[in-house]
Amino acid sequence: MKSDIHPQTPVSETAALVEGIAEQFAIEGQYVAGEEVNSGHINSTFLVTFELESGERRRYILQRINENVFKDPLAVMRNVECVTSHINWKVLRKKIGLGGQTLSLYPHKTGRFYGNGEGGGIWRCYNYLEGCKTYDVVENARQAYEAGRAFGAFQNLVSDLPPGEIVETIPDFHNTRKRFDALMRAVEEDRHGRVASVVSELDFVRESEDIVDSLLELMDRGILPLRITHNDTKINNVLFDQETDDAVCVIDLDTVMPGLSLYDFGDLVRTATNPASEDERDLTKVELRVRIFESLVEGYLASAGAVLTEEEVLQMAFSGRLISLELGMRFLTDHLNGDEYFRVDREGQNLDRARTQLCLARQIEESEEEMKRYALKVAKAR
Repeated sequence: MKSDIHPQTPVSETAALVEGIAEQFAIEGQYVAGEEVNSGHINSTFLVTFELESGERRRYILQRINENVFKDPLAVMRNVECVTSHINWKVLRKKIGLGGQTLSLYPHKTGRFYGNGEGGGIWRCYNYLEGCKTYDVVENARQAYEAGRAFGAFQNLVSDLPPGEIVETIPDFHNTRKRFDALMRAVEEDRHGRVASVVSELDFVRESEDIVDSLLELMDRGILPLRITHNDTKINNVLFDQETDDAVCVIDLDTVMPGLSLYDFGDLVRTATNPASEDERDLTKVELRVRIFESLVEGYLASAGAVLTEEEVLQMAFSGRLISLELGMRFLTDHLNGDEYFRVDREGQNLDRARTQLCLARQIEESEEEMKRYALKVAKAR
């Protein structure tokens, strides 16, 4: 991908480029400043400031979509525009939501919701939500409740938006059967001679094959409804109010696609319940924090319970197990294929990632019945 902004670009040239792109959007006032946001996200992100005639300054997020990750950035933008417009209509007109603040796209002066950089690339502009913060790790039950409530509110807000209104930008993203089959192909090929060192991991995956089709089959039978889903339900994609520590809204909508609500909740369980790092080598640090799971359930059902089906509630505990297994298989596949997909900083990192996810999946399996009973109890008490 040809990039407008890269490490070799002089600061003055970067500033001029960002100013030029920012001024393409229909923002009131004059551009006065811009700085790169080193948030570690996939896209190139800048915080820009405009000044009104009154002297008031307002800030916005300017972002270039990473075309190495998103091969069809216009499809991504159409999805984001569709979802944000629908959410804003419901929040502003019907007063449904969290604190009333939402993520909004600012239109380009052409009327589109994106602009083009001088050297190519798709750019967009969001409102900047002042007074907010994010967390990288769930530290306590209250944070878990608020994260669950935020993603539940997202599901509630898009529950009446037909999935056919948006497109699948990453085909088969949560097709667990295809993830299993890809791993088995990698085992058969064993291009890097690594299979012999992962026998126990492969044994666990093979023993788990009977669950990889579970949610897909329920969807095919019409028991689980196809919905619009976020597909990146990490706590750092929830904005929290700096003063009250309440969840404000969900961000990072680039992966919104048709899917199952359980994909989102399962990924939230996977990322929130385990305090260990994703590539932790010491598996004794991998821990299913059941109290955190319970808080996720409480928060999620508080805001989404009215739109979820009984089967969706029934599968909430299982979804965490399945998504942990799925990602474990993806990491293990990449390890066997020579670390082609996920970035690695050291040898064996993808294997450590796989072991962490599979360890969590095993722990969820052991506690699944208890977790399921809790979800049903919370749902019935509503």
